[in-house]
Amino acid sequence: MEGNDTGGNNDFCGPSEFWNITLLLDSGWPHLTPCFQDTVLIWLPCAWLWLSLPFYLCFLNRHSWSHQRVPLNILSVLKLFFSLCLVVVVIVDLTQGLSREDNPHEGPVVFVVKCCVRITTFLLAAILTQVERMSGLVTSAVQFLFWILLTLCNIVPFYTKIILQTHQVDLFDFIVFQITYAFIIVQTLLFCWAEPSPEPKANDDGKRVCPEMESSILNRLYFWWMNKIVVTAYRKTITEDDIWALNTDDRSETLVPRFQTNWQKEVSKHQQVMADEQEKKSKAHIFMSKAVYSEKTPLLASKLAPPLVSSQKFKGENPPEWEGKKHEPSLIKALLRTYGAIYSVSLLWKFISDVLQFVSPVLLGVLITYADNRGTQPLWTSYVAAIALFVAALVQSVFYHQNYHIGMTIGMRIRCSLIAAIYKKALTLSSQAKKAFTLGEVVNLMSVDCQRIQDTFTFAWSLMTCPVQLTIGIYLLWGVLGPSCLDGLAVLVLMVPLNSYIVVKQRKLQSKVLFLKGKRIKLMNEILNGMKVLKMYTWEPSFQQQVNDIRDQELVFLRKIAYLQGGSTFCWILAPFLVTLATFVTYVLVSEDHFLDARKAFVSLSLFNILRLPINLMSQTISLMVQAWVSVKRIQFFLSGKDLDPDNVKHSIASDYAIEMEHGTFTWDPDSSTSSLKDINLRVPESQLVAVVGQVGCGKSSLISALLGEMDKTDGRVNVKGSVAYVPQEAWIQNATLMDNVLFGKPYLQKKYKKVIDACALTPDLDILPGRDLTEIGEKGINISGGQKQRVSLARAVYSNSDIYLMDDPLSAVDSHVGKHIFEKVIGPKGLLKNKTRVLVTHGVHWLPMVDVVVVMVNGRISEMGTYNQLITHDGPFAQFLKQYFMAEEESEAEEDPDIMRIKEKMMEQVESVTSEGITSDTDGQTRLGIRFVHSSIIKWSVFGDYARSMGTLITIFVLVVFSAYHATSVFANYWLTYWTEDEFLSNTSNSPSTDEYQSLSNYYLTVYGVLGIVQAILVLVYSIVLSVRMVVASGKLHSNMLHRILRAPMAFFDTTPTGRLTNRFSSDIDILDNTLPLTCRITLNSMYLAISTLIVITIGTPIFVAVIVPVAILYYFIMKFYVPTARQLKRIESVTRSPVFNHFSETITGASVIRAYGVTERFLGESMRRVDQNLVYYYANFSSSRWLGVRLEFLGNCLVLAAALFSIFSDLNGASVGLSITYALQATAILNLLVVNLSDLANNIVCVERIKEYAEVNKEADWHSTKRPPSDWPHEGNIKFLEYKTRYREGLDLVLRGINVEIKHNEKIGIVGRTGAGKSSMTLSLFRLIEAAGGGIIIDGVRISDIGLHDLRSKITILPQDPVIFSGTLRMNLDPFDIYSDDQLWSALETAHLKDFVLTLPTQLDYQCGEGGSNLSVGQRQLVCLARTILRKTKILILDEATAAVDYQTDDLIQQTIHNEFQDCTVLSIAHRLNTILDYDRVMVLKDGLIAEIDTPANLLDNKNSIFYGMAKDAGLTGSRNGGPSPYLEQGHSLGYVPGISSRPDSAKSIGSDSSDPSLYARSKSITPISMESVSSDRRKSDRSQPPTPTPTSQPVTPTSLRDAPDLTPGATPSFSRTEAPSEKSPGITKTGSSESSDSGTPVDPARADSASKDTERQSGSEVDTSSSSKTSKDSSPYVST
Repeated sequence: MEGNDTGGNNDFCGPSEFWNITLLLDSGWPHLTPCFQDTVLIWLPCAWLWLSLPFYLCFLNRHSWSHQRVPLNILSVLKLFFSLCLVVVVIVDLTQGLSREDNPHEGPVVFVVKCCVRITTFLLAAILTQVERMSGLVTSAVQFLFWILLTLCNIVPFYTKIILQTHQVDLFDFIVFQITYAFIIVQTLLFCWAEPSPEPKANDDGKRVCPEMESSILNRLYFWWMNKIVVTAYRKTITEDDIWALNTDDRSETLVPRFQTNWQKEVSKHQQVMADEQEKKSKAHIFMSKAVYSEKTPLLASKLAPPLVSSQKFKGENPPEWEGKKHEPSLIKALLRTYGAIYSVSLLWKFISDVLQFVSPVLLGVLITYADNRGTQPLWTSYVAAIALFVAALVQSVFYHQNYHIGMTIGMRIRCSLIAAIYKKALTLSSQAKKAFTLGEVVNLMSVDCQRIQDTFTFAWSLMTCPVQLTIGIYLLWGVLGPSCLDGLAVLVLMVPLNSYIVVKQRKLQSKVLFLKGKRIKLMNEILNGMKVLKMYTWEPSFQQQVNDIRDQELVFLRKIAYLQGGSTFCWILAPFLVTLATFVTYVLVSEDHFLDARKAFVSLSLFNILRLPINLMSQTISLMVQAWVSVKRIQFFLSGKDLDPDNVKHSIASDYAIEMEHGTFTWDPDSSTSSLKDINLRVPESQLVAVVGQVGCGKSSLISALLGEMDKTDGRVNVKGSVAYVPQEAWIQNATLMDNVLFGKPYLQKKYKKVIDACALTPDLDILPGRDLTEIGEKGINISGGQKQRVSLARAVYSNSDIYLMDDPLSAVDSHVGKHIFEKVIGPKGLLKNKTRVLVTHGVHWLPMVDVVVVMVNGRISEMGTYNQLITHDGPFAQFLKQYFMAEEESEAEEDPDIMRIKEKMMEQVESVTSEGITSDTDGQTRLGIRFVHSSIIKWSVFGDYARSMGTLITIFVLVVFSAYHATSVFANYWLTYWTEDEFLSNTSNSPSTDEYQSLSNYYLTVYGVLGIVQAILVLVYSIVLSVRMVVASGKLHSNMLHRILRAPMAFFDTTPTGRLTNRFSSDIDILDNTLPLTCRITLNSMYLAISTLIVITIGTPIFVAVIVPVAILYYFIMKFYVPTARQLKRIESVTRSPVFNHFSETITGASVIRAYGVTERFLGESMRRVDQNLVYYYANFSSSRWLGVRLEFLGNCLVLAAALFSIFSDLNGASVGLSITYALQATAILNLLVVNLSDLANNIVCVERIKEYAEVNKEADWHSTKRPPSDWPHEGNIKFLEYKTRYREGLDLVLRGINVEIKHNEKIGIVGRTGAGKSSMTLSLFRLIEAAGGGIIIDGVRISDIGLHDLRSKITILPQDPVIFSGTLRMNLDPFDIYSDDQLWSALETAHLKDFVLTLPTQLDYQCGEGGSNLSVGQRQLVCLARTILRKTKILILDEATAAVDYQTDDLIQQTIHNEFQDCTVLSIAHRLNTILDYDRVMVLKDGLIAEIDTPANLLDNKNSIFYGMAKDAGLTGSRNGGPSPYLEQGHSLGYVPGISSRPDSAKSIGSDSSDPSLYARSKSITPISMESVSSDRRKSDRSQPPTPTPTSQPVTPTSLRDAPDLTPGATPSFSRTEAPSEKSPGITKTGSSESSDSGTPVDPARADSASKDTERQSGSEVDTSSSSKTSKDSSPYVST
């Protein structure tokens, strides 16, 4: 029987057939057989529950491990109750049915089976309800689907019983079914709600638990849990309190350990494979070489195995290839092992979604067939088709968005895991492996590569499910069109290589753009960091040109990309038409009837529309996956890098010494043949203070690094006993409050904290800071001075209460009196660390007499070691080292009394460097550095207008007109298709296709259709090319305008704007402008036109459709109204919270050695994970809001499809019109969804235009050049007048200079001093007009500086700044960016700056690359480069802004001497770094509170004991005598170092590293002392002789506890220091050199050594004095070298 299947069913179903197609189609309603209803419709839901049971039980078991039991509640009880009620009802039905003689059921077998299946299934559901509750599950997807299927399957028997009126036949059965169905519906509704969560409402941080975890399955499917945040964002600005906590499964603490475990398995597997290969190669080598001595084989074999990671420089290319690459640890395997299972669930949802997607074209064919055959087809088929179309689209939408949501979640988790892995690796990477990566490259791994991998995992399903879509699509197309569909597919397939070619070309060009972008951003970073120097040197035009040159190269490639994007847009938009044209032409030509009907046309059109997306996405996804693969390899290469060897330093507590190093040989590069440290033997007992000294580059800092385990140990043994605190040379400061920087994770103890702050001299600084110790310190300590940074770093170490303190020259950046305070209160014998072991690297030789041991380093070796007095008594390396710092002086008397000794000891303190003010602007800490959260969520239309004007207003109008014409042509082409398919002549089967009239008419339709296609192609090509190119032009203009304005912004702008924010504008915002915004604009424009076209077409076909459009449009509007502010705010906050992740990462890499030293790696990893989690909260909410939008918009779109289908049923439209209307309606769902999403993206991305425009309109400083220009030789003298000058840093702040009146004569040398905040730097800033006058004025040689251009002024003043700013580029560019000077002039400047010898040794000399920030040069060399700049620019006015604050004494000497020689005829204003350097100046200006407190000659100010300068000099140890008068040293006009104008140091004129050849210094080497042994005036000496020393010998050695308690410094005395023995009695006396008496320490003087010293003295006293020694002689004086 046709359509029937009765065989084998009589015994099971009785008289009922299982399936009868005739019964179904010939009925006025969908009539299914009773057997089908009692089998398939019953078994299907039950089968789902039973088949999923094993997997579900495993899931519940795992879930119960991590979740609490749900308490018994009313919902759980009701679920159990109704499940049991259903069991009872079915049992009653079964009993009643079997007990009746007149059994109305079809047959006993099917009835019994049906009842038994239902009873057992309902019992299972009841049991599962309680098992779920015990497992802590608040909602069940398995049971929800079971009850939904039951409800849907029972619809058929429900209407069947009503229509057939079965209640008249069997009332009991009818009632039982209705009760059962009612209970099923109730159960379905109950499972739509979630049970109360047993978890706490807030997590440990006090944040609310994510509502998703407490929501029901239906809630999750439609993202109702997002409603609250969406409404909140609409009503107000979102704050941190409005967002919930991250889900437990998405937190770093859950994800990272799982990934690390799988990655370690890969690493272990790789290491095992490599070991096996090494063993095989070793055996092969033995066999091949036939070695005699087997013990040599391992050594030989060890060289055969490749390293885990090559040390080859890694600059963004693919990792280097080496043998055995197939065995390298696989990152992709680790990721798949960690996240593969849940990703497969995502793919399953996508598969279901894809299958359901093809239901729509099939149902469309049913509707078209019905429309063409009204009256012959049963009406119910059209209703069922319309409803099925709606339901299929609804379910497909749910599965699609769940797939998308899971994919995004997995991508997020992968990014989280990789960031943590990279962060952890960065903290353990060895120095050798670090060479392969710059900081920027590592940050790129975290930002760019991790994001790329995340995006790929998110969208990879499109590639994996593409074959499924193609298979189903081709099958359905073949059924509609036959072989003709292959032509359309061929066009689609041809688009793939074309698109692939375009994508490949784009990627290549994009890589070049990225390279240039990196180069431009690097240069912009340096410009922004060195903006003050740039403005002072008037170098802005040069650097602006450099940036523009790079940007122009970028734009060339971007323009090429724009042409390719235009071609891609052309293909993308025109592809659908070309596909249909090719298919229809082929079908018309080769088919038998040569006629294309409406059903075939529009069903195939719908199918091609479905296939178009995956085919087009395939090439992009492949490209994306290739990029991701490269990123995976890059990260894999990084993660496989060599770690620091934990065995470099042992930490055994069994050692007798705090620090023990035996035969230690260390290197920074194991591949290098030379070692940085060689054969180091060092033992430091506990509680000792050890000083490490030596020339620059001798290995002092390397020794500290070796003790920290930072260097690779090639030989020897190192043990460090106890915990370590490390104070680096360049203080590492976190972007946190000052208190947090000091506590460094330790608990806050008030008394201890205050004691540390006081000891580190930070208490006075707290009064200056706006928030005291709660002031947030900016990136790299931007808002505190160098000295403050160093003291914070020291305070951190002291507060840590560690056992061992490693300090790398911590006192070089602080004032002399502060240095004295810190040494005495912290480091010295009476300091807080007196019972700790301290290793102090220092350039301050004046501290050496107070340390227990001095270690002298020469060329990476310890040349000698001992107490100060032991080392000073002979001509060894220590004496040679001191020659660099002390100048020779002779004294008239050899006898020294205690008072003179004390004066000399105090004068030693002067050598300590004086810090700068540091705070160059009065910034307000927290306000400036705080995170800017969210602006207004409203985008002004003027921003779109600005962007259009940047492209060109006329061009924009032209583009819109052309695109409108294209879409009009496209709509007309589709209407032409309806005319074609409904043509009465062609559709009349009686007309022969072979007639000329038939073929002519058919060709006419084809030709017009083809011409319309050509017109569309031309319009699209013009539109896409013009739009793409003009967007590149707009990007170039906006960047140029912003750069132009930024470089002309006043200095106050940079003081109040974080550099990171500005860098963001030039990097992230410009990148969006270059790449993202053009794409978003094109897609949004296309979506908008398509949406309008869709609504117009449907409305024309069915005007009543307007009644649906209006409410749907209103709903669309409200959904957009709610969504757009939500998405924008979440996107912005996500971007803001992403910055701290990268900032913390960059900060961590910079301070990695400090973090490792303190042993807080895990804490910092935890902080990084916390920051990542904070970012992921907003990221998760952001993409969840996209899904919230998607399901709602697609629901409304599906409503439009349903309305279009129903209206087509009710109307009298023909099949072609119905096909056109529903085809457009099916597109509308995706188009309207895409439109809203892209409008939101456009609103988010157009913000970059607003932000760029904001900085392109900042206030600018005065003009660079004015019409009133000074003479070319101005200033010809250098006279400077301050006339009642007042200034402030910016509007609204207090005055920093409050009325300066002073006149500075030409060639006058003025020293400017004052405490921090006195206004010293403000005076120099005022001269350069970096801050403008608030009153009064400055006149230079008769010209008021406010009347001339800034460059006219700044180019005539020279400054040597405190911080040596070097830009990446050649040495030539750093000296002469405008190419003004000849090579001879450059070499002359370098020679004068003592750099010529050094530059001559460089391979490229003047073209030597200085590195980022001058990283290839030492600090001293950078300062000398700045000195060379100053010499080149030599003008009549020179400003010294603490120019030697950050350099060692040797470089200081060179700079001071050069300034003295080269700028004798210039006016010099010097902010004093070391007071001794200005003691020979003409006048000293003392500033206090923005006013001149004192100004006079140094001698007059020092004579006045009440003067401020006298107090400063006293603090620095430059004043004082027995009678309280001025220092006798100062009476003679001497200072504690090289003094310009007084002493001459030809030996210092040599390049750095050159040895002195002064014979007199060599001859006197045995009497060298680093103490300031200055000459004393004769009258003072006479008075001092009246008080001879009265030494008191003691049997115990004296330990110095302060400067006054320093030991005997006489060259002949060799006291030994002991930390364990205290002196029984002190005596300040000192024995006369050469006498037979003992020194005050009880140690007898060696007569031979004393005699030798006397002979040296006599020999030099009688000889002619070499001028290079800078000494004065008298016939009875004794020479010393002093600083």
